[in-house]
Order: sequence, then structure tokens, then C-alpha cells
Amino acid sequence: MWTRDINNMSTKLLFLFLILTNGLFSQVNTIEWEPDYDFKIEDFQGTKTAIKKDIDKVLVQSGVILDFEFQMSNVEFMFTKNFNSKVSCTFHKDAAVIMATDSLAAERLIALVKFDFDLSELYARKIRKELFENKKTFSNATFFQPYFDKMITERNKISSRVYSETDFGNEAAMLEKEHEIVKKEINALSDFCKRCKSPKKP
Repeated sequence: MWTRDINNMSTKLLFLFLILTNGLFSQVNTIEWEPDYDFKIEDFQGTKTAIKKDIDKVLVQSGVILDFEFQMSNVEFMFTKNFNSKVSCTFHKDAAVIMATDSLAAERLIALVKFDFDLSELYARKIRKELFENKKTFSNATFFQPYFDKMITERNKISSRVYSETDFGNEAAMLEKEHEIVKKEINALSDFCKRCKSPKKP
């Protein structure tokens, strides 16, 4: 979640990146990542969402969740290398919030959420790649934690920097440049989409 105080125009950033398990939000209002998803203001169904002139702060909560969850026997786990399907990047309408003074400001915040959604998918793919490359036959069920934590930390730093440097999306050209970099990196990790078969190890 990011907030910006309008009264004194100083930037106050508070970031909350959600890493939650499935089932906490309505699956009806859950959107699996897909390239170029066309966000609309109606997608932001959190209770605080508002577009009106008299609000005292700009706020955006992306509703994007990175989730790693699996259930399998010890034998299954031992011989599983491809965890692509176990790492999800989803947008949850019920958790997504935008507060803006007008529709133009709202569109700028939506552009930030588009960036965040793609950035999260990029790091979902990086996590899948790390798991594939580092899972050993006799790894225990906690082997993934250091890789997951490292990737989430990296993701959060990039998101924080871009939100700040683009002034909440007001620097549209800068945001677009950052977004294009992320899209290219997603394409470079095409073997690690959620439904992809991982490549054979060299």
C-alpha cells in the first residue's frame, strides 16, 4: 500500500506487499496473471476505493499477491523438480484500493498497478527458476525459503524505487521505461511461466 499526503505535498510512502495463502479472498474476484491485462477502476473493489476531489491523500494498494503453496507426499516431493504450477501471481479485486482526486490521477495509479502486476510475475518466474535449479533429490520441504525470501526482497526494493522515482506515476515516461524493462525480462524467462515445463538441466 502506498499513500501520499496531498495537504503538504510531501511524499509519504508505506509499502505493504501481500504474501498470503490461497483462500483468503474470494476466488470469483481473483485474476491470474496474464500479459497486458486491461485494468479498469471497477477492478479496485476494496472498501476505501474513492475518486473525489476532497480526499486528503492519494493511496494505492495493488491487490497483487505472490503465493507459493504445494501439497504432496514425501516421495512426490523428493522426485519433483518443476514447481512452476505451485507459484502463483494473482490480482485480488477485493484487496485492491485506489484513492485519487480525479480520473486522471486514478489512471496514473492504475498504470503503477499494471507495472506491479508484471513485476510480481517476473519475480514469480525468478522464484520458479531458483526452485528448479536448486531443488535436490533429498532437499527437505523448507529448501525453498531462502530463495523465496531473496526474490521477494528484491521485488519489493524495485517496486519501492519505481513508485518513488516516478512520483506515484506522474512521471509517465519513466514508468513506461521501467515497465518495458520488466516485460522484456518476463519474456526472457518464458520457460518459467506457471504452466510451462521447465527446461532440462544442462
